Amino acid sequence: MVFSSTLFIFFFLPTVLLVYFAVPGRLRNFVLLFFSLIFYSWGEPVYILIMLFSTMFDYVNGLLIGRFQSRRRHGAAKAVLLSSVIVNLGILGFFKYNNFLIENINAVAGSGLPLLEIALPIGISFYTFQTMSYTFDVYRKEVSAQKNIIRFATYVTMFPQLVAGPIVQYKDIEPQLALRNITINGFTYGIKRFVAGLSKKVLLANQAGVLWEQISRSSLESLTASEAWLGAVAFSFQIYFDFSGYSDMAVGLGEMFGFHFKENFNYPYCAKSITEFWRRWHISLGAWFREYVYIPLGGNRKGTGRQLLNIFIVWCLTGFWHGASWNFVIWGLYFGVLLIIEKAFLLKWLSGHKYFSHLYTIVLVIISWVIFAFDDSSNVCLYLKAMLGVHGSGLFSSSAGYYLCSNAAVLTACTIGSIHIFKGNRRLEQAGAFRPAVCIVKLAAYAVMFLLSVGFLVGDTYNPFLYFRF
Repeated sequence: MVFSSTLFIFFFLPTVLLVYFAVPGRLRNFVLLFFSLIFYSWGEPVYILIMLFSTMFDYVNGLLIGRFQSRRRHGAAKAVLLSSVIVNLGILGFFKYNNFLIENINAVAGSGLPLLEIALPIGISFYTFQTMSYTFDVYRKEVSAQKNIIRFATYVTMFPQLVAGPIVQYKDIEPQLALRNITINGFTYGIKRFVAGLSKKVLLANQAGVLWEQISRSSLESLTASEAWLGAVAFSFQIYFDFSGYSDMAVGLGEMFGFHFKENFNYPYCAKSITEFWRRWHISLGAWFREYVYIPLGGNRKGTGRQLLNIFIVWCLTGFWHGASWNFVIWGLYFGVLLIIEKAFLLKWLSGHKYFSHLYTIVLVIISWVIFAFDDSSNVCLYLKAMLGVHGSGLFSSSAGYYLCSNAAVLTACTIGSIHIFKGNRRLEQAGAFRPAVCIVKLAAYAVMFLLSVGFLVGDTYNPFLYFRF
């Protein structure tokens, strides 16, 4: 079940909200847990057992770590933490990377080991990182071990952010698991964020995705440079509005239930360096790797050389986290190298060249999404060659003109939606003096966005969520 479906919007969500607000406050965690399990098991009833095991396993680990630390048995607490890391990463590795390992063994050794063909449990990368962050924080005494299993299970399984993030750290919502203050303003804000995210996904991401599919599935050897760049731009818009739209819907749903999740995107395509881009893109993942990998490795505390090595390690792991394919590893290393270059000397120079720095960032990010998009490295090479115009197919074609004209409205809307042109606009803030009129216009805008999104959902069959595969 996905958020951008009529089943979720008109049946599942209204049912959950009705039951949630009908029961006393002390039962709301149980209601959320119950419906979250239904949500997850809708498409994968078997794999719910893995999530439940991870939940119980780290619940017990948290209690053990807390008990050992209270008795000053730090060695035992560290052993429990280590077992938590090994088991969690072992489960993630088995389901996510087993075929990748077998394929590479076969390629190197010339063996014929059969692939296991085990489906990847949806959201396993996200909820595994969440449960691991909990045990880390208990060990570091940043939070107390949660004794209420319902509260902890609610944290792990919460359907608004279960399958594709944002990654929510336990310490950020611990008080909210015990007590939540739900207001009309908060609930209304949640609806607006959900509708905005739904519109991003359905009206922008899906439409840009159709253009990308048309171009990327054509003969890559015959692509002109203009077609290749247009397709890459379309995919850049698709992945941004797909994932940020999902994050908006998750934040909105959290608000409806009284939870406040941190923002996961902050206009990343406005960045003027790769360093800034990754402070704005998938913020929760960057925060997780920084807090639980980069800083424990030493961060920037052990000299420049060690800092650059730590960046390289983190980005190798970041790429591998995204998928069991060499293109993801290369994608991570690509950004790791760029970040190291910026950290070493380029960042200072970029800060004095505003327009060039933005162009530099956008071009490199668009290239990165080509690496990200193709599992087959040969297709990556073919597509990049097309972007460079070395195929011999030329720079321009009538097909590129047709694609551009027929998708001009979508591409324009995506461009406007990618920049904070309206954020902090003084004229718009001054217009707030006419509050009744402004409220009516905003309400009408959200209503139109919702109705258009539903109309597209009913009429279109193309509705993937790109980050579900991670």
